Amino acid sequence: MRQELILAPMGAQALLTFLVLAVVALRRFRAAIARQVTAADFSDGESPSVPGEVALANRNYMNLLELPVLFYVVCLLYYVTGRVEMGALMLAWGFVAARVLHSLVHLFYNNVYHRLGLFTAGVLLLIALWALLFARLF
Repeated sequence: MRQELILAPMGAQALLTFLVLAVVALRRFRAAIARQVTAADFSDGESPSVPGEVALANRNYMNLLELPVLFYVVCLLYYVTGRVEMGALMLAWGFVAARVLHSLVHLFYNNVYHRLGLFTAGVLLLIALWALLFARLF
């Protein structure tokens, strides 16, 4: 199997992160134009006066900089050890799909139970991706 195939889900995850960052910027600028926030509201993070939809987008962006770090690391480990196989690719794409769905729920209708289910699915897929790697290495 072509080892560089593991880079595709990594690229997709990075693209998701950049798209959510664009949503953060769009929502912040829209709130500023509507005079709901000022620059001072973001000087030390986010003040309590930042509208929920703006804070929510930023929280989703931060989510994409936390757990996915372990995803990038394991994908790079698959690549450098030459252990990329169909099972690993399926798990990697499953993780990305779970993160995309999690972001869509978080950003557009924010049902906590749906978010939790998708977050948990992503975590389990990531654990399986790590477990498969170590099973193949040792």
